[in-house]
Amino acid sequence: MEIKIPEIGESILEALVANWFKEDGAAVAKDDIICELETDKVNVELTAEASGILSIVIPQGQTVPIGTVIATLAEGDVEVPAPLPAAEEKTETAAPAATDTAAQKQESQPPANPAARQQAEERGIDLQKVAGSGRDGRVILDDVLAHDKPAASQAEPKEPESSRVTAKADGDDRPITRQAMTPIRQRIAARLLQARQETAMLTTFNEADMSWVKKIRKRHQEQFTKKHGIKLGMMSFFVKASIEALKEFPAVNASIDGSDIVYHHYYDIGIAVGTDRGLVVPVLRDADQLTFAEIEQQIADLATRANARKLTLADLEGGTFTITNGGVYGSLLSTPIINPPQCGVLGMHSIQDRPVVVDGEIVIKPIMNLALSYDHRLIDGREAVSFLKLIKEYIEDPSELFLEL
Repeated sequence: MEIKIPEIGESILEALVANWFKEDGAAVAKDDIICELETDKVNVELTAEASGILSIVIPQGQTVPIGTVIATLAEGDVEVPAPLPAAEEKTETAAPAATDTAAQKQESQPPANPAARQQAEERGIDLQKVAGSGRDGRVILDDVLAHDKPAASQAEPKEPESSRVTAKADGDDRPITRQAMTPIRQRIAARLLQARQETAMLTTFNEADMSWVKKIRKRHQEQFTKKHGIKLGMMSFFVKASIEALKEFPAVNASIDGSDIVYHHYYDIGIAVGTDRGLVVPVLRDADQLTFAEIEQQIADLATRANARKLTLADLEGGTFTITNGGVYGSLLSTPIINPPQCGVLGMHSIQDRPVVVDGEIVIKPIMNLALSYDHRLIDGREAVSFLKLIKEYIEDPSELFLEL
């Protein structure tokens, strides 16, 4: 049986063989997870469709086109090592307490692939303390290595196949490390260039007084959290404010398709999420129909799955407008980049107490800088400035969001 790179999505043409969870020549059982593929959008785990002996054709670290045969499986009944039954047979003559302890330990172990379990045993790591990022919470090798970073830094690191230390060609003998870009990093680079080269991107700025939002969150946080099981954050206010502004300025929610303008009569809001592999933008579908609590819950779920590499293509495609929050990293002001074919992106930033003049007096207010990058081919400067000013007004007086004025 041939094991091929499956069709993952229309726009995905190749995949990186990121991890082999079974060794060449290993016996595998049906439905065992044998390989992890990494694409420019999502990670995919391959499972064995039958039991047999695995023969690896494409080694870990290589990028190959969709449909490529990466391994073969010699089908047949195979005996996959199962340490638990053997241990139980031997414990008949052992002390009962020892038997109970071993059984409890085995039962309490979370699901983990063989490579992760082996590394955990070698490093003395309790798998119960390792957060699994694989399918159904399965612990994979990366999880074990990430958990053991301090120990790994003291040990002699194994150099990944995709990187190598070399000397410069100009005679400079100081070492450098050359490492292949991951598919998702290549995709990010390509999208950034696309935004620069194919759009007429401009950015307009404003600032918002966050006093009312902070007061509402402080006043209702305990009750909101108790009722909905999640904290009331800043993002839900900006999602709501953006949607109301998009209704007033539909061009910001539109896209360009050739010589046509496509106006979207729905609001799928992309939320930029930073992960250890790079920035991804999962989408809140029909966000105008969501409550504050539903927005916070869905954002939390998308962020969790993004960091666990469990997002699907459906989670990432089709947004009409994007919101990014550089403030979580301490950014005070930045220029967000459009996510084509969208025509607008809102940038949030850190909140700082600043002196401002109110009714002729200087007072201290919590201020957030706001940035809107837009495609000038479709959106005029007047529309862009007015759009961002309307978001500012909604944020400074959120009662309008609740009353739908």
